[in-house]
Amino acid sequence: MQSRRKFLRYSGFGALLLQQLPLFALGQSSKTTGKPIVLSTWDFGLKANAEAWKVLSNNGRAVDAVEQGVRFTEADPTERSVGYGGRPDRDGIVTLDACIMDDKANIGSVAGLEHIVHAVSVARAVMDKTPHVMLVGDGALQFAKEQGFKMENLLTEASEQEWKAWLKTAKYEPVVNIENHDTIGMIALDAAGNLSGACTTSGMAFKLHGRVGDSPIIGAGLYVDNEIGAATATGHGEEVIRTVGSHLVVELMRQGLSPQKACEAAVHRIVAFTKKRGKTLDAIQVGFIALNKKGEYGAYCIHKGFNFAKYDHNGNELKAAKHYLKG
Repeated sequence: MQSRRKFLRYSGFGALLLQQLPLFALGQSSKTTGKPIVLSTWDFGLKANAEAWKVLSNNGRAVDAVEQGVRFTEADPTERSVGYGGRPDRDGIVTLDACIMDDKANIGSVAGLEHIVHAVSVARAVMDKTPHVMLVGDGALQFAKEQGFKMENLLTEASEQEWKAWLKTAKYEPVVNIENHDTIGMIALDAAGNLSGACTTSGMAFKLHGRVGDSPIIGAGLYVDNEIGAATATGHGEEVIRTVGSHLVVELMRQGLSPQKACEAAVHRIVAFTKKRGKTLDAIQVGFIALNKKGEYGAYCIHKGFNFAKYDHNGNELKAAKHYLKG
């Protein structure tokens, strides 16, 4: 036990564990559901999970399941923070960010993509058909058109009206759990025991043109290590980028934490960084979901109100994440 304490004390992540969690928590397990299983962020994840389950229940690959799952949300104009119908930036332009990662550490990403509904599939094409990891802006659009993706107007009437109303105030004030900055992140474990994940968003409403959050950044908005587990994030992307949040969650699982405890420790890190910078948590919401190779899962957030969807052999259900702040 003494040598174990010494090792943890002098390793970077071990130091974090000793500061934030009792040693007994290292072996603590969250609920095991087995495989296959798919998790996704927010209540729109229920419908996305149903699409992903069509792939998983037929012994399909997790990477195909997560792509098909989030594509459903991207195509829904009533979901105002993802894909078609997403809220525009302050110039009235809808720009999309997305990434995907499979069980072999193949990755693809796009950022600042205009006119293409299925940003996640463009990211998949970057992963499958180029030697690159990320394409952005005009280059991402050029590539998408070369791959046969159809250009469309992403700005719906409802989003345009909301933007015009915002122009009268020209003021951005983040509101916790108002989905003007939220994402669908999805992680899955297939019947073969392999993990994959995808993440897609239209980003923060009325952002500066060119702003990119955590969603398309591998390690921040999404991370998958097929030996250990997968994690994805939602909420204020700047705070997730600051801590490379999803990678942190997976690495904490590598150190022995359950998915639940890993999500909690990652949120605690964000809270600590926020306080160190002299900022308050009043308008900052971040949530993580995580899944390991055993089918154990967890979720945690700063403020009450973040929920996630889980689909396994027991069915599709919406669950409330535990939260850091009381109330």
